[in-house]
Amino acid sequence: VRLVESGGGLVQAGGSLRLSCQASGIIFGFAAMGWHRQAPGKQRELVASVAPDGSTKYADFVKGRFTVSRDNAKRTMFLQMNSLKPEDTGVYYCATAYGPPNWGQGIQVTVSS
Repeated sequence: VRLVESGGGLVQAGGSLRLSCQASGIIFGFAAMGWHRQAPGKQRELVASVAPDGSTKYADFVKGRFTVSRDNAKRTMFLQMNSLKPEDTGVYYCATAYGPPNWGQGIQVTVSS
C-alpha cells in the first residue's frame, strides 16, 4: 500500500488549501479513507473521513470549513480546507480507515496569523 499526499504549504489565516492523497496497492473504490493531522507537541487526531460510497464525517473543529471527497476512478482522496486558522497548522496524513491503518508520509500545512 502506498499513499502519497500533496498540496500542502504556507498560507495566511483565512486562506485555502487543497490536499490530495494518491493511493496505490489497494482496491481504492472499496476503501474507507481518512485525513489526520498532528500539530507540534500534540497527538495525531482525525480530521475527516470518507466512506467508499462518499459519505463523510468530520471532527467538530473543522465542520463547515473543510470538505473531504474522493475520486475512485483516479484513486485519489481530497481535503479542501477553507477559512484556515493558525491552529490548523500541522502535518497532515492520509490513511486507510479500515483494519490496521496504512499511512502516507505526511505533508506540512502552515497557517500564518
